Amino acid sequence: MDSNNRGLFASRIGVVLATAGSAVGLGNIWRFPYMTGQNGGAAFILIYFACVIILGIPGMVSEFIVGRHGSSNAARAYGQLMRKSRIIGVMGIITSMIILGFYAVIAGWCLQYLMAAFTGSLNGDAEYVATYFKTFSSDAVKPVLWTIGFILITHFVVSNGVRNGIERASKLLMPVLILLLLVLVVASCMLPGAWQGVEFLLKPDFSKVSGSVLLEALGQAFFSLSLGTACLCTYASYFSRQTNLLGSAVQIALLDSGIAILAGLMIFPAAFSVGVSPDSGPSLIFITLPNVFQQAFASMPVLGYVIGIVFYALLSLAALTSTISMHEIGTAFFYEELHITRQQGAWIETIVCCIIGVFCSLSMGAVESIQLFGMPFLNFCDYLTAQILLPLGAFLTCLLIGWYVPKKITCDEFTNWGTIWRNPTTRSILFGGYLFLIRFVCPLCILAIFLHQLNII
Repeated sequence: MDSNNRGLFASRIGVVLATAGSAVGLGNIWRFPYMTGQNGGAAFILIYFACVIILGIPGMVSEFIVGRHGSSNAARAYGQLMRKSRIIGVMGIITSMIILGFYAVIAGWCLQYLMAAFTGSLNGDAEYVATYFKTFSSDAVKPVLWTIGFILITHFVVSNGVRNGIERASKLLMPVLILLLLVLVVASCMLPGAWQGVEFLLKPDFSKVSGSVLLEALGQAFFSLSLGTACLCTYASYFSRQTNLLGSAVQIALLDSGIAILAGLMIFPAAFSVGVSPDSGPSLIFITLPNVFQQAFASMPVLGYVIGIVFYALLSLAALTSTISMHEIGTAFFYEELHITRQQGAWIETIVCCIIGVFCSLSMGAVESIQLFGMPFLNFCDYLTAQILLPLGAFLTCLLIGWYVPKKITCDEFTNWGTIWRNPTTRSILFGGYLFLIRFVCPLCILAIFLHQLNII
């Protein structure tokens, strides 16, 4: 325990798995594979890796610096660096609560589909599966109950603390998630005609590379690594002084990207084996893929039944690793700022997010009048966070670390007070490169992402 009795991660593997779990989510399953396939395959992956290096890793390290230096919730950690910057932390906390509210709705759909896979309720043609999704998502009761249930599961993990809750759950959930994903990849790649799907994903097509593809890759790197949510900052507040911030960021980025690529190797071979072109978004995992699995494993119905269960178990675990991190952001803020117990802080976070989640769920069909600016409430929450709050928070963090925080503080945190990279030349090159990226390159990249999402560029 540290001096504030907040607790620390007990091991380096706990740091990597917990923080990577915050980044690995449903977006890795449906967004990254689709974007890769449509934007040049392996060419897009190479561009994406470059974007992770120039934007993702420096952005992660910056939030790590804020969190470990402050050793407190996001609002207080930012405020300790500069009083006025406390607003950045508060904005991140609000953003994470909104995201958790609508994310839990989709996570709840995953639980419903997991149960439906167990009972065989998803068996039917494409029209049946599409009708099933529409009927369920627009129901006034079931999606709300699943949403609240998923938030309560998350609450149980977070309320048990950093080591006994978050770290212990991450050490269990992440290996299981990777194992399930590997099982699905092997099963998918063994299907007849599966190689066409592998080529679609991994064959480089540089003719599709354009300025728009570059911006898409930047955006994927930004969102995939949870930049701007205050999650990385909050988790870093539980890092020890011995944690290598740059090394941890690289490991997390590699793990996150590897899982995204495996997701593509799971989806596209199965889809191409039955002649289906996968869509992007919720329709992929709730409408397209159930039918794909039925067709692909029609000659082996028992295996198809098992694959369906494993797939939705995988989705549920991926969602849970993300909701745990988002819940912790608000929990840490409430119990530290209100001077209450962790359990009480977790309940405040849970109740607020449940309220947001209920409105988001009902807006998807049960009560269509729940709208803001002509959008269903869930879509509005998604737009507000993804298009505005996340880029703004990350942009301000870059400016804060790059231009306003004393260079000595940044350098001490980056180098663990000179205990790593003992060679002065190596240390100077790495820190100098990081500082250049965070001062000049990252803010411009985030600004480009923001303008691209608003269709300005």
